[in-house]
Amino acid sequence: MSIPAPGTATLPALCVDLDGTLVKSDTLVDSTLALARQNPAALLQLPRWLAEGKAALKRHITSRVELDVAHLPYNRELLQYLEQQKAAGRSIYLATAADSALAHRIAAHLNLFTGVLASDGSTNLAGSNKLAAFRQSFGNDFTYIGNARPDLTLLQHCKEPMVANPTAGLRAALRAKGIVPVRSFDERVSPLRAWPKAIRIHQWAKNTLIFLPLLLAHAWDKALFAAAFIAFLSFGLCASGTYIVNDLLDLEVDRQHPRKRRRPFASGDLSAISGVFVIALFLAASVCLAILLPHVISLITPSRGLARPYHFLEWLGIYAVTTLAYSLRLKRAVMVDVIVLSGLYTIRILAGSAATGVAVSTWLASFSIFFFLSLAFVKRYAELENLRERGGVTAGGRGYHISDIEQLRSFGSASGYVSVAVLTLYISNLNTAQLYHHTNRLWLLVPILLLWISLLWLRASRGELDEDPVVYAITDRRSLLLGLAVVVVVLLAL
Repeated sequence: MSIPAPGTATLPALCVDLDGTLVKSDTLVDSTLALARQNPAALLQLPRWLAEGKAALKRHITSRVELDVAHLPYNRELLQYLEQQKAAGRSIYLATAADSALAHRIAAHLNLFTGVLASDGSTNLAGSNKLAAFRQSFGNDFTYIGNARPDLTLLQHCKEPMVANPTAGLRAALRAKGIVPVRSFDERVSPLRAWPKAIRIHQWAKNTLIFLPLLLAHAWDKALFAAAFIAFLSFGLCASGTYIVNDLLDLEVDRQHPRKRRRPFASGDLSAISGVFVIALFLAASVCLAILLPHVISLITPSRGLARPYHFLEWLGIYAVTTLAYSLRLKRAVMVDVIVLSGLYTIRILAGSAATGVAVSTWLASFSIFFFLSLAFVKRYAELENLRERGGVTAGGRGYHISDIEQLRSFGSASGYVSVAVLTLYISNLNTAQLYHHTNRLWLLVPILLLWISLLWLRASRGELDEDPVVYAITDRRSLLLGLAVVVVVLLAL
């Protein structure tokens, strides 16, 4: 613990908490997540480190991970206030339960603090320990800015209590004690706005692929549609949970990205701990729905049953394991990542087949392989194109270089056009006439699909793509009109 000399200014020393206050996230959790990404095996040591004490735990983790302090989600309103106080000659101290090595790095980066008080590997500087350190350094002549219930003792004994993004527990405790903060620095998006972004509800559009085997086979059965809908919900919850896993593991990389740094966990609008709870809740609910699925079919139509009742659950497990492997390792393996991304689309189709018992045709399988591979390539291409516009050279955490951009474009556009070729072969197939009365009308799908793929790659080449073809498909007006045209053509061909 580093104890500074008492300040000589007439104003009381201004002591500022770090986690949740100066920084909107918890640096211990951030460091643990970085450790999970960089060295997952080290997580097995956590129980032993924790047995040595919380201060020792922080020292062990901090010594193995070096957080990017320049891109932490700082409370900008509070930073402006501290800059004003420093300009006025006030003594400001960073007072945190975080390990001293990390605290000193943050202090050096911000260049605002007169001194640092922090945990030293043996003493966890929180609550009563922090108050004792304050009294040793400042007597009772100090002001404190905190955010959570453990800060209550300090706020009770300081001269001008202030808060930053206070938790509900702290607000309730302050009201109970009759303490009114003289100032509050609130910079956090409402959870009602943050959670829909965190679970990426718009990405549920991908899960409509579950209905594809049913629709293309023209199997109009209410029990099967009910099963497909349950599978849709189950996959949506599982996918949202895995998106949160990906975001938590990618915190540091996302914070360096001009757009991704605004994601709820990267920006500190949502705590990583709450994300872990939601992951557990969503995955548990997803599995429960998968188990329930075959029973719903039997309940609606007792005579109908699935040959393999829990085959959908197997595909759900494959999807979850694949996405976890992608988040931990595969996303940094050049070319392997795009194969996995495209495969995750196809898994949804296979899961839809397992949920309904409707087989996937070889035509649908062939089309999906090439079409979704094109989407995976365009995602990586758009990331590199946007990186080139920002003057970057290498995509952080991806392994791709700007020099790869033309090769990715050739791979991706070729895959897209091959999928159209597969569609033409399907339309020409004699078996197609058994499903459609007006097969020739399906040829109208060919120019529609060619137009959409060409527009997608053209926008990507111009740097106008949002790095996500799904977002483009559900928000672009021309894409929506072309999608409507596809529906009309298929209906006319029936």
